[in-house]
Amino acid sequence: MTPLRQHMIAALQLSDKGERTQQASVREVRLLAQFYGTSPDLLAEQELQHSFLHRKNVDGLAPASMRLCYSGIRFFSQHVLTRDWHTLALMHAHTAHRLPAVLRVEEVRRLLTSATPLHNQVSFTTVYSLGLRLHEALSLQVPAIDGQRLQGHVHRGTGAKDRYVPLPEETLALLRTSWKTHRHTTWLFPATGRDQKQSSSAASPLRRTRVQGAFRIAKHRAGITTTGVAIPPLRHAYATHLLEAGVHPRLIQRSLGHTQLATTLVSFHLPPTGHEEASERLNALMHGLLP
Repeated sequence: MTPLRQHMIAALQLSDKGERTQQASVREVRLLAQFYGTSPDLLAEQELQHSFLHRKNVDGLAPASMRLCYSGIRFFSQHVLTRDWHTLALMHAHTAHRLPAVLRVEEVRRLLTSATPLHNQVSFTTVYSLGLRLHEALSLQVPAIDGQRLQGHVHRGTGAKDRYVPLPEETLALLRTSWKTHRHTTWLFPATGRDQKQSSSAASPLRRTRVQGAFRIAKHRAGITTTGVAIPPLRHAYATHLLEAGVHPRLIQRSLGHTQLATTLVSFHLPPTGHEEASERLNALMHGLLP
């Protein structure tokens, strides 16, 4: 590891950036260095601008990926190189406001039963039934599960915030069954290794990429062809299904770990019955309104 990378990692840690943010920022600086084949501290501002344009116009990065690129390079230039490049002040990636795909209850059930092996099925079930982000589920540790109170402790979720979430009894039973297959002292979902027999001594949880690949296979087996269905929409399905069941939106907001209720509202998809009821009430309201 170069001294420059060590300096950046130390600065990221001192800034209390999350682990994923640290990894993404270091990766962007590494890609910048690979693009020119030289140390990033030797680059001029014009070269930096050219690399941004290449990532956007040639590589075709999505706005979310461009924001990661901008923020990583900006942090590096300001806090490691202590340079104030004008190009960085121009950088802005528009956010695409798209409604998330939400599966119906029967589709979720079909997806979960199609997942193999057991640890993938249990990890998907945990994401859905606790309303977790994927990294929150994979980072769950054994002490985080309180079987007596039927709640899970999410430690340092997005925004470095802790929260408690309700734990369904069936999910608790699945977690216990899964844990008995490896009996790891720390992780609920330890990395399995290439031979699938190293879980009990794994030094880290399952990798996101492996779980995401398993999800794509399970989705194909379940015959789900809806565009945009990945692991994050399981959280949106969780929120929507709880809303349909009559759970108050504020309680759903707390479980999801959202600071603003407006963020939670994006996760909701009004069911067909909800649209019909709203239409009926609107018609009743408008009846006789005009002469």
